[in-house]
Amino acid sequence: MVQQTALQTYGHCIGGQWVPSESGETFDAVNPATGEVLARLAKGTREDARRAIAAAQVAKERLASLSTWDRSRLCRRVAEAMERHKDELALTLSLDQGKPLHTEARAEVEFAILGWEEASEHIKWLETSVIPVEAPTKRVFTIRQPRGVYAVITPWNFPLNIPIEYLGAALATGNAVVWNPASSTSLIAVKLMECILEADVPPGAINLVTGPGSVVGDEIVANPGTDAVGFTGSSETGIQVAARAAGKPLLLELGGNGPTVILDDADLELAIKSTAFGCFLNAGQVCSAAERIIVSPRIHDPVVEGLIDEAERIRLGNPLAPETTMGPLNNAPTAEKMDRHIADALARGARLVIRGGQAPELGSPLFYRPTVLDRVPADAQVSLEETFGPIAPVIVAEDDEEALRIANMGTLGLVSAVFTTSLKRAYWFAERLRTGIVNINDSTNYWELHIPFGGASGKRSGIGRLGGKYTMMEMTDLKTITIDLR
Repeated sequence: MVQQTALQTYGHCIGGQWVPSESGETFDAVNPATGEVLARLAKGTREDARRAIAAAQVAKERLASLSTWDRSRLCRRVAEAMERHKDELALTLSLDQGKPLHTEARAEVEFAILGWEEASEHIKWLETSVIPVEAPTKRVFTIRQPRGVYAVITPWNFPLNIPIEYLGAALATGNAVVWNPASSTSLIAVKLMECILEADVPPGAINLVTGPGSVVGDEIVANPGTDAVGFTGSSETGIQVAARAAGKPLLLELGGNGPTVILDDADLELAIKSTAFGCFLNAGQVCSAAERIIVSPRIHDPVVEGLIDEAERIRLGNPLAPETTMGPLNNAPTAEKMDRHIADALARGARLVIRGGQAPELGSPLFYRPTVLDRVPADAQVSLEETFGPIAPVIVAEDDEEALRIANMGTLGLVSAVFTTSLKRAYWFAERLRTGIVNINDSTNYWELHIPFGGASGKRSGIGRLGGKYTMMEMTDLKTITIDLR
């Protein structure tokens, strides 16, 4: 008889203490690659969320009273704690989310550590200004102050790094946080919270409440005890968050579909490899993924052939195996959306050149083979929506004007890419593309932690900017002070 190992049960972290849900209910953390239950987690209620908000309200006064250098040191200590536990963090991340341990999970841990380190440094140089005025006896200057208590809701695709984009900036600027991570990747959130406690961050400065976003997330967004909201996720959910948080400052990083324009003068080897990286990193589960590949007829054939070659090099399999370069999708709705978008494109006349679909023989129905679609109509669902899976849809544009028109179609406008050797053409596209970021001769997935990241106005890709000091500016109030010297 095989002895069953008892599963660990984890609670919420409220006011610096681990506590169970007030309902006593839990939910399972499940490995998407195997279906194995990894642990049990507290299923949060509205009352749990309210307790966390109360703890954050107490903590915000202490945080605001700390010096900039004190808060900088707190961020540095969290980075050091994560460094001590980085192997455990990477393994938990791979098991919980499904991304390959050796090629992606370890890298995400390193980026997350860097995020805390950069927060520690950026806050020390977040300067404000003295403003010249007409009145000779007046002196006017500005300071930045924390907003108070932040409601933070984070997604499952980068469940370690994305939270730190908010948590690091919040702690550095003196905001307290109530954090609700995605339910399907809450185990790695618990492990991050353990590092935060080990770093001796003040109790209540960061509170973790696991459980459904429709309950916990909704409560922390709408509750008058939170002063501002940070959210990364789909455009549809972002609209709901904005409505529930009416009147509060919002920092929303929402969906994208990464229009990638490959012009006829591009370095094709660079363009193909970079675009494939944009399509297949994290099994395509990236808000900046290259989900529309717009090409000139002159280079269509070699681009498609190159994408086929890159897709065939991918090794789909056990995320813990060294040879694996792509793991499973994180959840069933994402796989179902892949099926739906591929079927719609084929019904509209697209050609399937690399057959995708589920690969349950690998141990889970969430394994999904890389897919290349050719001659996709510009009005197909895969062209206009966020697919969020391992897909490379190729669209033909006759000239630069048509390529720009197709790239600007739809309601999303997060990141785009253009491949060309012409500086003139690069500038022409960069100034006209309706995305918050335009990467020239690199993947839509290129980003560094200090670069401003967010969507274009008039699109449904978010409000505000994440990244380094830009997040800190979003998460603080700019106060103007005038002094009369008479």
